[in-house]
Amino acid sequence: MKVLVVGSGGREHAICASVAKSPKVDKIYCAPGNAGIGQIAECVDIGAMEFDKLVDFAKEKEIDLTVIGMDDPLVGGVVDKFEEAGLRVFGPRKNAAILEGSKAFSKDLMKKYNIPTAGYENFDSPEKAMKYLETAKMPIVLKADGLALGKGVLICQTREEAMEGVKTLMLDKKFGEAGNTIVVEEFMTGKEVSVLSFVDGKTIKIMTSAQDHKRAKDGDQGLNTGGMGTFSPSPFYTNDVDEFCKKYIYQASVDAMAAEGRPFTGIIFFGLMLTEDGPKVLEYNARFGDPEAQVVLPRMKNDIHV
Repeated sequence: MKVLVVGSGGREHAICASVAKSPKVDKIYCAPGNAGIGQIAECVDIGAMEFDKLVDFAKEKEIDLTVIGMDDPLVGGVVDKFEEAGLRVFGPRKNAAILEGSKAFSKDLMKKYNIPTAGYENFDSPEKAMKYLETAKMPIVLKADGLALGKGVLICQTREEAMEGVKTLMLDKKFGEAGNTIVVEEFMTGKEVSVLSFVDGKTIKIMTSAQDHKRAKDGDQGLNTGGMGTFSPSPFYTNDVDEFCKKYIYQASVDAMAAEGRPFTGIIFFGLMLTEDGPKVLEYNARFGDPEAQVVLPRMKNDIHV
């Protein structure tokens, strides 16, 4: 069979390498790909956001399955486009990819369905956000609501930093439209762990845990990055943590999306904080993490069967 992978980073390289292990796969294309991916797949000069061109290519080459690696096309509705054309595609539809596309949505979802997460408030007005921060407990976390390449999170130690953070996100628009709404969140302490999962809309299968190096500078003194390398498994993801998450977080998240009329199919990435009060959800992603996929996929006992 023929497989098309959409994306151009290390994550997509890891996906292509895993797909290539399947005895069912005869040909792999990657749009747009990169030089490394070009060693195991044929790179195609089509951007990840060029939905019509991707659909046309998949039809022309009679692609049997398309795997969407990146967040932007998922949130933009690329899966819907492929399904409308009668093509098989792996990833969540637009109405489910909002789980990553809007942090305000995901926080409200967790609150509604009692999924453990940090306390928070959503704001679409910088004035109201600053008013709230006048009496909020420090340190505190500010998150741009929309996609920001994993960098739209500001950890503010003082009230002055927090006020400047609101200005950066909402007024200066450092992350563009992603900062139109922000989440002001309780600061949590503990070990941060990532867990990837396969989801079919109703059931969920967990992959091995991973832990990435998130903040820049020695001693984690810098800003959040999109991840600067990962190791797997995390030594902090114990059997007790696994049991707790299976009971209160993993299936609960899948069930919540289904109950909202947004059944999720594809990959859910759970960003967890292991606090003194137990594991809590930091964030959801609607696709393989990058760099997490680069260490998780090679450790899977089986290839991705397609």
